[in-house]
Amino acid sequence: MTRRRLAVLGATGSVGLTTLAVARRHPERFEVVALAAARSVEKLAALAAEFGVSHVAVADPAALTAHPGGPALAEWRSGPGSIAELARLSEADIVVNAVVGAAGLQATLASLEAGKRCALANKESLVAGGDLVLAAARRGGGELVPVDSEHSAVHQCLAGASAHDLHRVILTASGGPFRNASQEVLAAAGPKNALRHPTWQMGAKISIDSATLANKALEVIEAHFLFGLPYDRIDVVIHPTSVVHSFVEFVDGSVIAQMGEPTMELPVLYALAWPERVADSRLRTFDPLASSPLEFEPVDQERFPLFGLGVSAGRAGGAAPAVFNAANEVAVQAFLRRRVTFPGMARVVAAALEALGDRTAHDLESVLNADASARRVAAAEVEAISRRAG
Repeated sequence: MTRRRLAVLGATGSVGLTTLAVARRHPERFEVVALAAARSVEKLAALAAEFGVSHVAVADPAALTAHPGGPALAEWRSGPGSIAELARLSEADIVVNAVVGAAGLQATLASLEAGKRCALANKESLVAGGDLVLAAARRGGGELVPVDSEHSAVHQCLAGASAHDLHRVILTASGGPFRNASQEVLAAAGPKNALRHPTWQMGAKISIDSATLANKALEVIEAHFLFGLPYDRIDVVIHPTSVVHSFVEFVDGSVIAQMGEPTMELPVLYALAWPERVADSRLRTFDPLASSPLEFEPVDQERFPLFGLGVSAGRAGGAAPAVFNAANEVAVQAFLRRRVTFPGMARVVAAALEALGDRTAHDLESVLNADASARRVAAAEVEAISRRAG
């Protein structure tokens, strides 16, 4: 049995903590050798002490400077490039990229260029720079194994199949906390209600994205790059109980679904151990009776316009997906701070796409420039909305 060494980026977030929980239960298989976070110095210090990790990075240097950690933190890396440095570490076999947002792109590129397995929970890497990510994997010999439950499901369904056998994938979405909400309810919805996801326990950003279905648009773009499918062969259905994580339809009409309890521990364990499967008594045995009935509904794009905006950005290509992603990040933060309403998030993103959606993105610099420009346009739109409301 080969013991795999893990660099966990975004270690203090929900997927990062899930990865560490899996590593704790399987110390004979996984060793944590590096940890990174955006700014949670105290939590990161506790994790570094628990796992005996000396390679630690904090993206925000101010957070490290302000912490009274003294000599214990003296060897830590900090700054915007510090997380990508950990992704290149010779000591790490697998890089778990659970960084939130487009900030994870450089770490994804670095891990793949260094020939490592990138267990990718940072879907924004592929959304903002999909062509760059695939080129980095070819150049460095690294491999992408998805951690998102939907893409992990497709990966599992495709085991042993040829790319020529694949016809279509169908991603499932729970519909979030506002699946049946009226426009009046959506207009009045605040962060507290939007964060109450019915089936998954997740961080604030992805919970809001799930409530708006922006997350599902990001996943459609991610699937396009991961599985090499055109957008008209990637479908989405609402599945409220989140038992079926994805369907794969083959050219002969056969359909395979991956099913299981809605827990991120399963796709994380799969991504770390693949191509092996590891027994884990913590994961519950599937009960088909308790999971019945399996219900499916179409996506209501009128109620959730961010889904259509995101898929259209993916189809447009160029810098449009990066613009969508960056503007959406700004919109989510504005909503969490009560500066825009729930429907207002779509208006923020639409404004950025209208202004910048036709830009090209042929290298990392142009992607980062599109990201920065989209954030400026989105922030200006937030200000305009706030003034009109005030």
